[in-house]
Parts: sequence; C-alpha cells; structure tokens
Amino acid sequence: MTGTSNTADLLTRRRLELSQILVDREFARHPELEQRYGATAREKSLQDVGFHLAHLAQALAVGNPPLFTDYVAWARIVLAQRRVRSEDLAFHLSCLADVLREQLPGEAGESAAAYVERAVQAMPGMPDDLPTFLHEGAPLSPLAHQYLEALRRGERQVASRIVLSAVENGTTVQDIYLQVFQPVQYEIGRLWQTNRISVAQEHYCTAATQLIMSQLYPLIFAAEKHGRTLVATGVAGDLHELGIRMVADFFEMGGWHTYYLGTNTPHAAVIAAVQDRNGDVLAISATMPYHVENVRELIAAVRRQPDLSHVKILVGGGPFNRDPELWSKLGADGTAVDAQFALRLADESTGEEQQ
Repeated sequence: MTGTSNTADLLTRRRLELSQILVDREFARHPELEQRYGATAREKSLQDVGFHLAHLAQALAVGNPPLFTDYVAWARIVLAQRRVRSEDLAFHLSCLADVLREQLPGEAGESAAAYVERAVQAMPGMPDDLPTFLHEGAPLSPLAHQYLEALRRGERQVASRIVLSAVENGTTVQDIYLQVFQPVQYEIGRLWQTNRISVAQEHYCTAATQLIMSQLYPLIFAAEKHGRTLVATGVAGDLHELGIRMVADFFEMGGWHTYYLGTNTPHAAVIAAVQDRNGDVLAISATMPYHVENVRELIAAVRRQPDLSHVKILVGGGPFNRDPELWSKLGADGTAVDAQFALRLADESTGEEQQ
C-alpha cells in the first residue's frame, strides 16, 4: 500500500476516536457554539466529522486531494442552507487538521492535515449556492419543468402521463432519459442539498422516476440485439441506482444484452456475473467520493481474473464528473458523463467485436 493508502486505513480504524477528540476540542475552544446551534450541537458536530473523515479517507486512499476539496464545497452548501456559518465550518476543519497532525504518526498526520488545510484555503472561492440544472432553452425544458412540478406535488400518475404522452407524440425514449429524467434528477438532488425539499420528498421523486422508467420498458427492450453484453452495477456500499440503471437501459436500446445488478453488489458477485454472462463491458457507478476506493478494489479484482482480460471497464458518477482523470488512476478504461456517452465509448472500445 502507498503512504496515503495506509493513512486512509488508519483514519478509518480510528474514526470514532478522532471524531470525539475533535468535538471536545472544538467546543472547549468555542463554548458559544452550543448556544448558537442548540442542545444537539455536539451530536451534530460528531456526525459531521464522521462524514468528513470518511470522505478524507477515500481521497487519501486514491491519492487525490481535490476529492476532499470538492466534498467540502458540497458540504459547505448543505450546511449553509441549514444555517451553519461558513466560518464555523472553517474553524471545525482547522481543528480537524490540528487533531490529525497531533494524533496520527509522522507523515500520516502531515498528509491528512494537508488535505484538510488545502480544502479550508479553497473555501473563500467556493460557491454559496448551486445553479439550477433545468436551463431555459434546453431541449425539452418545458417538459422537464412540468415533470418536476408534478413530482414535487406528489402526483406520480400525472408525471407518468406527461412522459408517456410525450413518447406517444414522437419524443424518443433516449431524449426523455437525457433531457427529462437526468436533469430533473440532478435538480432534485440540488433542491435537497439546498434544503428546499426533504429527504422524504427526494426519495419519493426518485422512486417515482424509477417506476415511470419501467413503464417505458416495452420500448426499451424492443431493440434488435448485436450480440455484445453489458454488466452494470453500483459499487459495494453505494445505494444510488438511478444513474447506473439509466446506463443499462441506454445500452439495451443500443442493441446490447444487459445484465443489471442494481447497487451495493459484492465484488465476488460482480465478477461471477461478468464471467457467467460472458460480459464485454462492465459499467460501475459511484455517486459519492467515499465509494471511490471500492471502485478501485473492484477494478483490481476484475483485472486479476485471466478470463476477463478482454473486458472493458467504464466508470461513472459524481466523483468522476468532478475529476475527469480519476478513472485512469483507478485502472478503468474510460468514464462518461451520461448514458449516451457511455454507450458511444463502449461501442468504440468493442468495435472489433462488432465486425
């Protein structure tokens, strides 16, 4: 293991201990925090530092400081919308850097603290809010707005009719996926991040979209097949399945046989599925930075199988969108920002098999 990988392992093993040390120090230095944030201030701070350390460990595991900085930018917006001041977050993280430097041995403490301090230094330039993902003038923008509003009202049947009616009137399923489902799902995530909808509302909207996608399956599975096979999965520990499911559906419409495993699939099960199905491409999704190390471990496990040496591995999800070079550091063959590009990459990379 590399030095930063060892540090990541150390952080993971000592996360609870380090979290408690940090919170004790933070409130000893600034006891007014309890008055400012109420009786649950310590409990919330303890929970927050647990998330910080989990993300920090993943950034260290793959030797990628921007992963943690991007996470802090995300957390800053989440916390600001819940009335946690940016200066309090910066103080919290500065205390974390001090604790890491003091509690971890030598180079481990220095490297972990450096990742945190880099993020703190970048905080003044981080955005205070996120722009909408539903852009006026974008293809199918009015349809996307109607669909989102129906979901927000809790009218799943109305949302379904909006989509099915558009398809009946000539809109392609591919365009529904790329111009309605994808931007609306991003927008739902933004609304949750900025505290405009609840977790329950976010879950409802996501579940409704999954159901409506299934109503389109008679069209999705009607495409003529060319003989190549995709195995698609969310990495172990990741519970977000909508993105990778969209990828599998796009491949199905592109003439591929698909074997969709859902999310949180153990590595051994993924490998067995690729072997049993004679997979040509393995698509792996990770939505949060703290799942990146699991992606690397899965890729390494696949690469160790001599009978899978021909398999192309594509990765996607939030961490790869924020760091366009991350895929190569993990040993994948490519990454894609959406399902359409993933299909294009797969078709190009398996071009010899098509002939």
